[in-house]
Amino acid sequence: MSEGFGILDRTIDPSVADAVDRAPNRVNEFGYDPWGFSPAFAKLGYSFGKRFLLPYFRPSVHGIENVPEGRVLLVPNHSGQLPWDGVMIALVMILFGKPPRAVRAMVERAFPAMPFVNELLIRGGAVLGDPVNCKNLLEEEQAILVFPEGARGGGKVFQKRYQLQQFGRGFMRLALQTKTPIVPVGVVGGEESIVSVYDAKRLAKVLGMPYFPVSPWLPLLGPLAYLPMPVKFHIRFGAPLRFDWVDCEEGRRTRRS
Repeated sequence: MSEGFGILDRTIDPSVADAVDRAPNRVNEFGYDPWGFSPAFAKLGYSFGKRFLLPYFRPSVHGIENVPEGRVLLVPNHSGQLPWDGVMIALVMILFGKPPRAVRAMVERAFPAMPFVNELLIRGGAVLGDPVNCKNLLEEEQAILVFPEGARGGGKVFQKRYQLQQFGRGFMRLALQTKTPIVPVGVVGGEESIVSVYDAKRLAKVLGMPYFPVSPWLPLLGPLAYLPMPVKFHIRFGAPLRFDWVDCEEGRRTRRS
């Protein structure tokens, strides 16, 4: 049956189509969910990723069986200037997840404002990184990908590689409110995919971007300096962490279960 993309429908991988169809997504008569996600578009994107990105980055995946069914927060470290780490996590979750999951990524506010990029992200399952969006998706039993370091992690220079940056604790609050397990994820390889030696903050501000990386190969290669290098990604999923909270005389305290 046609997915609505004409000849491109023939490129959809059957296993990818089956995995996306099994995901808990409520779509309207036009094929979109309340956040703009299009399963038909996602099938194209994931099929492209399986054919081209998987052999390019050759991810080594460990512990993916730790990801539980139902609502879950995937919380990785972040790096790489462009979100290739997020792309690879989403790709291995749909291809190797037990069961396969169509991950919903929380993205920086700057990205949904970018022409063309915004539609690609939203149709593929990304959502503006707002607590209300995240909570509503968790209540829909979705797998949420959130990078607590945000732009501080994604845009850090090579001199700070594999140094965890300061991050917020909003994901913890949401986990407590919705009784959602947290799966920590470690990613190695993103730091080397696109190298930056300087963040041109003034230029980023003018362009409305959270950061503007300056590649050491920019004078020689021009825009090609921002193509990711074919580094091997290593992705490790930790055991799920479950938390609860209780009220006591001293106030609210958090207890790990």
